[in-house]
Amino acid sequence: MPTPRKLTPRSTPVQKRALQRREEILTATAQLLEAVGQDDLTTILVAKTVGVSVGTLYHYFPNKYAILYALAEQWLSEMDVGLRELEQFPIETLSLKKFVEKSTERMLLSYQNQVGLLPLVQAMFGVPELKELDCLHDETIIAAMARMFKRLEIAENAPELERLGRQWLEVSHALLLVIVHENEADAAKSLSDLKFLSLCLLERAKSQF
Repeated sequence: MPTPRKLTPRSTPVQKRALQRREEILTATAQLLEAVGQDDLTTILVAKTVGVSVGTLYHYFPNKYAILYALAEQWLSEMDVGLRELEQFPIETLSLKKFVEKSTERMLLSYQNQVGLLPLVQAMFGVPELKELDCLHDETIIAAMARMFKRLEIAENAPELERLGRQWLEVSHALLLVIVHENEADAAKSLSDLKFLSLCLLERAKSQF
């Protein structure tokens, strides 16, 4: 009796191709955001850039906001990785100045890793379909910074820790968005300004603790 022939499952390569195509769509969308902005971004333009039909694109994303939503999720994941790295570090051994330098430079890396970040952030703020992710972005950073500030003994009660986390977010987010779009010389100056402002915020809070 002949030995039954083993059949190679088709699902794995199909799934890999689908994941690869999905990443190609996200990469192309991020690049187009950088080039044309959110208002002029269309599924037709994305499909043409990727080299697929609009119908094929719709197998992955039903509209451009679904693509932007996936990009925003990717951005939140990138931020989460950076925050986790900081929280896993023994920050209690650092001076406030060293903590500011380490945390600012690590978060800058997250901003640099996301292509098309400025129009994506603008879309997260202004597009109703993405608003929940904008709120989640803020809440995640505020909560993580509050936990680290407590470990650094900058403050202890929850409302004050949350307030400081929000202040840190507002200052750092605004300047980091500027820094990633500046030339090298201006970016270095802005980064220095950000570190100075952040250190002043923490030193003042700690002195009142």
